[in-house]
Amino acid sequence: MIRIILFLLLIALGAAGAAWVAEQTGDFVLTWGNVRMKTTFPVFVLILGVVVVAAIMLWTILRGLWRTPERIQRGRRERRHARGRQAITQGLLAIGHGDSSAARMHAEVARKHAAHDPLALLLHAQSAQLDGDREGAQRTFRAMTEREDTRLLGLRGLFIEAQRADDPVAAVMVAEEALKLSPSSSWASHAVLGFCCAKGDWTGALTILDNNQSAGLIDKATYRRQRGVLLTARALELQNVDRDLSRESVMEAVKLAPTLVPAAVLASKYESEAHQVRRSMRLVETAWLAQPHPDLADAYAHVKLGDAARQRLVRVETLAAKAPGHIEGALAIARAAIDAAEFGKAREALAPFVAAPTQRVAMLMAEIERTEHGDSGRARAWTLRAVRALHDPAWTADGYVSDRWRPVSPVTGRLDAFQWQTPVASLPSDRGAAIESSPFEEAMLATPRRAVVLEPPSAGSEPGAELAATSALAAAQDNAPSVSVEPAPIDATPVVAATVAAPAPSPSAESAPVIGPAPLFRARQDIPKAAPAPIPAVIPIIRAPDDPGIDEDGGRDEFAEQIGPPKAQAGGWRGFLSRWGGE
Repeated sequence: MIRIILFLLLIALGAAGAAWVAEQTGDFVLTWGNVRMKTTFPVFVLILGVVVVAAIMLWTILRGLWRTPERIQRGRRERRHARGRQAITQGLLAIGHGDSSAARMHAEVARKHAAHDPLALLLHAQSAQLDGDREGAQRTFRAMTEREDTRLLGLRGLFIEAQRADDPVAAVMVAEEALKLSPSSSWASHAVLGFCCAKGDWTGALTILDNNQSAGLIDKATYRRQRGVLLTARALELQNVDRDLSRESVMEAVKLAPTLVPAAVLASKYESEAHQVRRSMRLVETAWLAQPHPDLADAYAHVKLGDAARQRLVRVETLAAKAPGHIEGALAIARAAIDAAEFGKAREALAPFVAAPTQRVAMLMAEIERTEHGDSGRARAWTLRAVRALHDPAWTADGYVSDRWRPVSPVTGRLDAFQWQTPVASLPSDRGAAIESSPFEEAMLATPRRAVVLEPPSAGSEPGAELAATSALAAAQDNAPSVSVEPAPIDATPVVAATVAAPAPSPSAESAPVIGPAPLFRARQDIPKAAPAPIPAVIPIIRAPDDPGIDEDGGRDEFAEQIGPPKAQAGGWRGFLSRWGGE
């Protein structure tokens, strides 16, 4: 609307001006040498306008002719640049879907038509990387570092190539140069931070971490956690060198990251040494509520120096009650109970985890059996079970399992990578049970047992009963370790008590005598033997339970007997002499 009004206003002004010129009277005389021109004023204005318009048109034509070569050159340059940009676009798309030949072809076209374009250099470098031409990629990246607009991009490319060539020194040098050029570069700061952590320069790592926080590269929570990790690493390293700086560092670390287990353990140790028992206990309790850990339980148990084993047990029970049902609490109670000779409490604490034990549970059970009863057999069975048991949680980072906490992952160099968790390799499979018990373990670890009393057959018993009793006695002596023979009282009837692992019998089977497993060697019934000797009250075991032994009754060997008929007596004088000599 405004444009229409302005257009009408201009037309009105032009008409008014033309009317004013037409109304002017008088003559206009132009004298130039001997030439004299006389005309009216409106005609003069019209002639002047025509001359001006003609001059403008002539100037436009001459100027266009003069700039025609430049316009042609500029057009050619624009067409070349357009073809180069098109090649760059197609080349980057080819790199995106992994077509190395097309990327290389488009890179050549882009370098021909747009050699000074930064994207053309990037396309050439990435196509060389895709082809595996590291030298060509490095040359292109070096060329990019010589330009002001692509210097940081070239340093980034050289850093990646140094990492691929496994040259950490060159990579760190490039990252440091990039960090000087752009302090807000995240990849450069992370690379230099990882290098400082790898060589143990915790002070330099803390400086870089502060710069990252100032540049806004990390949030506040991450900054506090990572600074606590770095301070803890420095405190652990200076623990035996500079205890004052170590204590100062770990106290700041436990304020920044109160759930960090190594920081809480070391801070609790320093507070305990300073006789700040309650403060030391609070530090451990805070970390325990976030993540129960055996180091925390040990630090909590020894928070008071010189305490007896029973006092440590009471304190550990208090700590375990803050995370009820957790396996670390049960293991801590069992460990303290074994030290205090409270084996009943140790068994009670481990009872929920005995059905599917981990390695630490199995080893603690073996220690209980060995220490409480001196039962080396059951201890060996638990030790064998620990070999195939599930792994306990450990410090794990990027698939690497460590026996201690570390601030940096040795695989990727990532800060605060270690977590207390079960290793992936020890997770149970869905195809079968995680723990396969052997018959030996089942026999040794079986809790329900029955006493089977075998009495020697009476005089009027049947021959089959006598043979069954003899077989059972031999089985009691030569069978597996799950069968033990106990002596009977001297003044009682001679009996043999064999304790065997068996399920609860049915009512119909209670009246029938329970006989142990069949012996390894049985006597043959088709070959008569001498009457068995009376069974003593105590049958001594003179060889290992799993040793079948040899036949000690000195029975006849049926294979050594002469099968043919007996030789006839010689006659004549030889027979007489032999008979006379025998008499």
